[in-house]
Amino acid sequence: MRVVVDPNVVVSAAISTVGPPRRILAAWTEQRFELVASATLLAEANRVLGRAKFRRWISTAVARELLDGLADGALIIEDPPLRPAISRDPNDDYLIALARAARADYLISGDPDLLELPDPQPPILSPRQFVDLLDA
Repeated sequence: MRVVVDPNVVVSAAISTVGPPRRILAAWTEQRFELVASATLLAEANRVLGRAKFRRWISTAVARELLDGLADGALIIEDPPLRPAISRDPNDDYLIALARAARADYLISGDPDLLELPDPQPPILSPRQFVDLLDA
């Protein structure tokens, strides 16, 4: 199974030791699915985890280790060209374009702008929905 994980899920997994986002990263490290990323996705995760407000949950060194692990272990593909606006937030459209270009089975996100899209291709699941799928 090939999956694109929104950086918001990666950040949630980094700052909390429990919950669906952390379980998703654990399942990836157990090779239960193939994680797809791109330079843009990794840069967004790096930018967000680099914010000072996250230092109370994760050190800069641990954040760097996590991001290096993603860059080393994920299938990295070239950022695809963006298509016309798909979601309410055009900043999210690169995730849909990435998932389509990678022929991902799912895009995992906690973002309502993505989760509320009607009949997205590939399907967009919340972290909880994806964990439930993995557990089924």
